[in-house]
Amino acid sequence: KVRAMLLSECEKGTAVLLVSEELEELFQLSDRIGVLCGGEMMAVLPREEADVETIGKLMSGERI
Repeated sequence: KVRAMLLSECEKGTAVLLVSEELEELFQLSDRIGVLCGGEMMAVLPREEADVETIGKLMSGERI
């Protein structure tokens, strides 16, 4: 139910900030994915450029 509501709001053009540890959920629901490490924004990637390996590197503090 929550997923359907989020998708409906996104289709209407509503900005939605989704915070999750579930990468699959982020890949399905987000158009951009931001990665924080130690309180610092490491990157904001378009969904098409985000993959598990890249996100893992950013989460460990590695710059891409």
